[in-house]
Amino acid sequence: MSTALPDLSELFTDPHTAYARLREAGPVHRIIGPDRLPVWIVTRYADVRQLLADPRLSLDKTHRLPGNYRGFSLPAALDANLLNMDPPDHTRIRRLVAQAFTPGHIERMRPSIQFLADRLLDSVADRGHADLVAEFAVPLPITVICDLLGVPGDSRLDFRAWTDALVAPDPADPDRAKHAVAAMLAYFPQLMADKRRMPGNDLLSDLVNVRDGSDRLTEDELTSLAFLILSAGYENTVQLIGTAVLALLDHPEQLAALRDDPAKIEGAVEEFARFDGPALLAIRRFPVEDVEIDGVTIPAGETVMLSLASANRDPARFRDPDHLDVDRRDGGHLALGHGIHYCVGAPLARLETQIAVSTLLRRFPALELDVPRDELRWRPSMRARGLVALPVRF
Repeated sequence: MSTALPDLSELFTDPHTAYARLREAGPVHRIIGPDRLPVWIVTRYADVRQLLADPRLSLDKTHRLPGNYRGFSLPAALDANLLNMDPPDHTRIRRLVAQAFTPGHIERMRPSIQFLADRLLDSVADRGHADLVAEFAVPLPITVICDLLGVPGDSRLDFRAWTDALVAPDPADPDRAKHAVAAMLAYFPQLMADKRRMPGNDLLSDLVNVRDGSDRLTEDELTSLAFLILSAGYENTVQLIGTAVLALLDHPEQLAALRDDPAKIEGAVEEFARFDGPALLAIRRFPVEDVEIDGVTIPAGETVMLSLASANRDPARFRDPDHLDVDRRDGGHLALGHGIHYCVGAPLARLETQIAVSTLLRRFPALELDVPRDELRWRPSMRARGLVALPVRF
């Protein structure tokens, strides 16, 4: 099935309406994307979930057809990461990473994340208003990621600038992202050398030294993993915190329910991720053979995008899917993936969002938007869902 691309402005500002139309029209569509290249979009929950774990859909870009996918070009030392790998390389590296990136390690970060959340809100409390993206949702995860990786304090402003250049490219300065990549490529090997000389109580020190028998991570694998943890861990959490707060402001009865019973926060974060998660589309995939989906054949080597946003609003899977419900019991959202590529940083994203939202509601019980709802702006991206700013008063 082929279809025209929905209006781009709607995909940026109201993607759920656009994806609902695609989902109702059919399970899979071949569209022409903003880069004028063809892409297949899969829209329904059952298909998306199955294909997320289907080994016939490769993340390895060597399986793409020439001229079929452009994407963002990274140096080899940054590109050799889990988002571009299939087994057995993916299995090997993920096994090594899992030894250091454990839920127990993340849980031990709870006191420091809580302290940081309170400190950030202290800085705006007397003012009575704030931009929750710039002053809360951004500095919280970048500080946590720098703590996790063991980045020294004098490098953290650089880290934030580099990450911002990649997360929110400036159309007026197209070379900014390239300069950020070059700076990271120069910085990470030096940071890892420092960790070898003087290991600390941080994830990067663990990754430098982690082994599985005689196996260990190479320099390029370490560099690309550090890059991935920084960029994905920062971007996704910023966006999830922002959309979670906005969802509550749009549903005051749910905000009141969560404020009255803070113990609901764990389930609420799962609902925030389902309702308006940070990734509209999973990372692109390339079939290694022809794949049939509900009678539609996708040829080998073409680009496939699995719509997590559409799957998570599929009425065939979720009751009243367009309604936020912090008490929802029909779980199983796909916002963090499924199968062997399930987000390795999911425990950290969950913990940060739980602390951010619960602390915000506890500290500012009169929280409300400080601008008309229709003036909020979204980052211009088909892949990621994120607010440019979230002005509030309290």
